[in-house]
Amino acid sequence: MTKYNFDEVISRQHTGCLKYDFSVQRGRPADVLPFWVADMDFPIAREIQEALLARCQHAIFGYSESDDAYFAAVHDWYAKHFGWETQQEWLTKTPGVVFALAAAVRAFTKPSDSVLINQPVYYPFSEVIKDNKRELINSPLVLKDGKYSIDFADLEKKIIEHRVKLYILCSPHNPVGRVWSRAELRKLGDICLAHDVLIVSDEIHSDFVWGDNKHTVFSSLGAEYAQNCIVCTAPSKTFNIAGLQVSNIFIPNTKLRRAFQHEVAAAGYSQLNTLGLVACEAAYRYGEDWLAQVKAYIEANIHFLSTYLAKNLPQLKLLAPQGTYLVWLDCSALGLTAEEREQWLLHKAHLWLDGGGIFGPEGQAFERINVACPRSTLLQGLEQLKRAVDNL
Repeated sequence: MTKYNFDEVISRQHTGCLKYDFSVQRGRPADVLPFWVADMDFPIAREIQEALLARCQHAIFGYSESDDAYFAAVHDWYAKHFGWETQQEWLTKTPGVVFALAAAVRAFTKPSDSVLINQPVYYPFSEVIKDNKRELINSPLVLKDGKYSIDFADLEKKIIEHRVKLYILCSPHNPVGRVWSRAELRKLGDICLAHDVLIVSDEIHSDFVWGDNKHTVFSSLGAEYAQNCIVCTAPSKTFNIAGLQVSNIFIPNTKLRRAFQHEVAAAGYSQLNTLGLVACEAAYRYGEDWLAQVKAYIEANIHFLSTYLAKNLPQLKLLAPQGTYLVWLDCSALGLTAEEREQWLLHKAHLWLDGGGIFGPEGQAFERINVACPRSTLLQGLEQLKRAVDNL
């Protein structure tokens, strides 16, 4: 087993890196330390790197397609880690999960139809609804005693009142870090079945689950649930290969799958990036040891962050995530508006975090911080934050 050194700081500047190279273009100061976008500051597994290098040495990059070996790697990963047995005909590949969400919105709803989400939630959910001229219906998550939950009564009421056609579920949830229990997912599934609402489950963070929590693939709940859902998966978050643009979308229902595939084709999309296919297969076939090590490191980072805040910045409350490498921070005690807090973070703390308001109005008092980075980087950010708080 290769032993990885995640403490090593590797410069990502001048590599066309969205996280580090485009602060000025996105209206931020040039000197900010970024903790916003959800990728990792760690090199990928050596086996993925070697597979990419071997493919590059072939030196021809024509149109490519996945084969049986590709599907076998994906199938075996989900069977082993989640007890979910997939079938090859269920699979449609897209360049990303957000692309798949938008395709699903267009395939299964009409303009002015209602689509439901639970805010605060990953902000492209609302974008793909609004940009496609559908009506966004929000059933807000409920925060009680430091834990978020779904208000099932409100969710069902909104579905009935607005004749909701589609529900986009975030599982595990970004940004609040909830890993939904099997019972919660069944309850969601039952409500949606009762009211003929299709579920699109974004499960891109499923490999990052902490403690005793366990991720349940929505389609694995049972046949009737599987026939009423679209499960969106990708190796991008898990193996830090988001730039290679590959996602695996599973749709057991033949009629739904054909409608989805038609919409993907209507968008002008066909073959995936050659290197994305190579990286995905290598990741699921050989990346398990790397993932185990990176998860241990990130989990220790979450604990480090929690301990640091408790000791040095008690004004900030960390909501301990059950999953994802993104941490949701309650900043309400700072006494700043969302806009004031953003400017203060950028110009006084010199930090670029994701302001909670972009995830929905319920997130206004929060910031999302990405802890998938070397601990020295995290410490530097926390020290900059402490100095800014001390001078506030």
